[in-house]
Parts: sequence; C-alpha cells; structure tokens
Amino acid sequence: GPLASALAVYLDLVYRWNRRINVTGLAEDETGLEKLVIEPLVAAQHMPVRALSVVDIGSGGGSPAVPLKLAVPGLELRMVESRARKAAFLREVVRQLELKDVVVERCRYEDLFRRSELYEAADVVTVRAVKMDRRALEGLGTLLTVGGALFLFRSTGEDELLRDVPPSLRCQGTYPLVESLKSRLVVLEKM
Repeated sequence: GPLASALAVYLDLVYRWNRRINVTGLAEDETGLEKLVIEPLVAAQHMPVRALSVVDIGSGGGSPAVPLKLAVPGLELRMVESRARKAAFLREVVRQLELKDVVVERCRYEDLFRRSELYEAADVVTVRAVKMDRRALEGLGTLLTVGGALFLFRSTGEDELLRDVPPSLRCQGTYPLVESLKSRLVVLEKM
C-alpha cells in the first residue's frame, strides 16, 4: 500500500545519503530496518488519540519522526537537528515524500526552550539517541501540553533515567518495541 511504498522511498534515501554523509549509524540490514521503521510504527500505536503536534529531538536520519508521520499523516511535525548536513537530508526527505505540515529546525534542542510560541504547544515529544538527564527532561516537558507525552526510545539497560524524573512528568508506562533488540518505549506524561 501507500505506507509501504513511502517507507521504501524513505529507506532508499537514508541508505543513499548514508554512503556520503553518515545520517545514521545503522547498517542496511534487518536491525537497521527494525530500528528505523518497525520501532516507530509500533510506537505510533501508543500515540495519544488527540495528538496533533509532534516535536522530534535530534532527528538525524529521520527516525522515529518520518515513519511516525507516514503512519499518522495528520500530524504536524517539527524535526530538530543541530547538524547542517543532517538537516539538509531531512529537508530532502520532506521534499521527496511531499510531506505536509513538517518543519525542519536546524538548531540545538535547548534553543527551543526560549521560544514562547513553542511553550506547551506539542502533544508528543519524541527522543531517540540523545543524552537525557533530569534537566533535559524538565526542559522538554515545557514543550508539552498538559496531558501530552514524552516518548523516549530506549535500548537495553538505561533505566537509571527513570529514577530521576522531574515532578512535572510521570511515568505512564514502558512498552516493548522490537523483541530481538530488547528496545522499548518509555512514555512520560506531562502533569
């Protein structure tokens, strides 16, 4: 169907650009496919029903943001990437897939915290492969609407983060993503 063909175009772009500028550390194999595509599609099932606006932090190779947008086309998506070449790649993906309501921001995610129009404006903030600590979680929490959710894509054995969740967020649950990778989605809800 249309989702499968759009995902195929996306993967082709990732692999083609990767040979030149390393947009993702993932290889062109089953693990790469599972991380790039399968994990976001599984995570999409945990999106709050009313979710309209998503901010993806450290978008890099476009996952989880692009597969999420393809799975839930009505989303308004903001992809945040500090590196120029990766931001250029993301713009090319948006162009080739003709994605609507998508903005690529070339900046450090901390820069978002100073922008009043982004305060409490996102229903979901997604994070993968970006170092998180209590201060980062607190900052990202300010971008969320009350009842909004922070989606943390985690690999194995990193749950010390959950011992230090700021009071503005509460752990709503941890969900398995890809069994063979032992990856999981941690969902923190804005109180």
